[in-house]
Amino acid sequence: MADDPHPSSTGSGASILAHLRQVEAERAARAAEPDWATRVAALKAYQHARFARTHADLLADPRHAAAARFFLDDLYGPQDFAERDAQFARIVPALVRLFPAEVVATVDSLAALHALSESLDSQMARSLPGPAIDAPSYLRAWQATGRRADRQRQIELVVALGRQLEHYTRNRWLGGSLRLMRGPARAAGLGSLQAFLERGFDTFAGLNRHPAGAADFMRRIETREVLLMNALFDTGAGAGPAILSEPLGQLP
Repeated sequence: MADDPHPSSTGSGASILAHLRQVEAERAARAAEPDWATRVAALKAYQHARFARTHADLLADPRHAAAARFFLDDLYGPQDFAERDAQFARIVPALVRLFPAEVVATVDSLAALHALSESLDSQMARSLPGPAIDAPSYLRAWQATGRRADRQRQIELVVALGRQLEHYTRNRWLGGSLRLMRGPARAAGLGSLQAFLERGFDTFAGLNRHPAGAADFMRRIETREVLLMNALFDTGAGAGPAILSEPLGQLP
C-alpha cells in the first residue's frame, strides 16, 4: 500500500479540479447516449448492493455498522453527485484557502477516487447487455473491462480515505479546527463537503473509542475487496458469480 499523499494546497487544488473535470467529461459523454447512462446507473446500484452483501457482518455489527454505512453510502453510493461536484468545482480556491492542508489532501483523494470510479463504471457499462444485471453478466463485463491496476488503485484510494479520516480523530488540533470550520464552510458554499468530513470524523472517532481502533475495520475492508477483485479477474464463470452473491464475513 502506497503512503498517503500530502501534497501542497496549491497542488491539491489543481489536482481536485482536474479530477472533477474528468468526472464531468464522463457524465457529458453518457448524457449523449441515454441507454449508456441507464446501464451506468444500474451498474452503480448493483455495486452498492454487492458491497452490502460482501460486508453484511460489518453492517450488522454495532461497533462497525456506522463505519460500514459511511463507506456504503458516501464512497460506494449510487446517488448522483453532480450537484455536489459542481459546488466543489466552484469553491476549490476557497477550499484551499480555508481548510488545513491535510483536509485538502483528503478532498483530493476523494476526487481522485470519484474520477477513477466514474471512468471504470463508464467502460464497464459498455460491456453490459442492458440494465438488468446479474452476477454472470457483471463478471463478463468486469473481465472485458480489465484495468487490473486501476481496480487495485481504486481499493487503495478507498482505504487511504479511511486512514486519512481516522488520522483526524487522533489529531486533537485538526479535529477542533474541523468543527470551527462549520460556519465559514457553509458561508463559502462548502456545506456538503463539511458534512462529509464531519460524518467521516464522527464515524472513525466512534471506532477509535474501542481498544482495537479502526485498524481492524480497514483491514477487513481491504482484504475482502482485494480478494473479490482477484477472484473476478482470475476465476471462471462459476466461482466469480458465487463470490459476488455471498457475504465474506467468514474470512479471518
